[in-house]
Amino acid sequence: MENLLSIWELDRKKIEGYLALAGEVKKNRERYLHALEGKVLAMVFEKASTRTRVSFEAGMAQLGGHAIYFDFTSSQLSRGESMADTARTLGRYVDIIMARLYKHADLLEIAKYAGVPVINGLTDVEHPCQALGDLLTMQEKGKLRKGAKFAFVGDAAFNMANSLMLACTKMGMDVALVCPKGYPPNPKFVKEAQRFGKVEICNDAAEGVKGADVLYTDVWVSMGMEEEKAERMRAFAPYQLNGELLSHAKKDCIVMHCLPAHRGLEITNEVIDGKNSVVWDQAENRLHIQKAIMLRLLGKA
Repeated sequence: MENLLSIWELDRKKIEGYLALAGEVKKNRERYLHALEGKVLAMVFEKASTRTRVSFEAGMAQLGGHAIYFDFTSSQLSRGESMADTARTLGRYVDIIMARLYKHADLLEIAKYAGVPVINGLTDVEHPCQALGDLLTMQEKGKLRKGAKFAFVGDAAFNMANSLMLACTKMGMDVALVCPKGYPPNPKFVKEAQRFGKVEICNDAAEGVKGADVLYTDVWVSMGMEEEKAERMRAFAPYQLNGELLSHAKKDCIVMHCLPAHRGLEITNEVIDGKNSVVWDQAENRLHIQKAIMLRLLGKA
């Protein structure tokens, strides 16, 4: 039995396999209409979601299966049932589980006891589904190539940067983590990513994005960090992805954001709605990569 818990655990061959399958599913939707008929997905949500919930639920429906939304607040988890006991129970009812949680340790607990494939829909450590979908978008736009520069601008110390630096270096790209002093990226992930390719940390925003093929940003205040909002607004203000910063990257670079976007903070309207933006293609590709993940883990492709 195979899970998808992190990019850390994937080698290049497996990543390429997911991308190839997602591309096939995207082009030939009719072929997979009944691929997961009779299969049930449990979607376990502790954190709020738009794209993760809708893409998994729609994806399962389009593959002929059924998805069950399972919210912490309306389940026995809110009354103290353990994660292990919840996982044991769900594993007797469903064929596959996707969980979107605060703590990565809780995800590992589910994977340990469920007895069915488990997918990481986001934790505080990694967001592998988003990273794989992003690679699919970069591939479609001709940017997923050896030596291309991927610049992550903003909060490089959190889950998206962790997954993306590993995903991009494993696929041969160079990575620049462009962030303020005091908010350094996770050294464990930097060290691991450097096993596969070039990773640089830059505190100068203009210098960090210079010559970039891909510019990527995310929110400055992630869920659970609301108490740090004022401090973070000050620290990250010079790292706003705006027209001036965009001018330092390659003219044909693509701009990415995993969404939701706080327009006027980490990214301006002119950039997210501009000609370089591929944000909506990126959001769509979440659907196709989720379908590929479920097909692969359930042994149907």
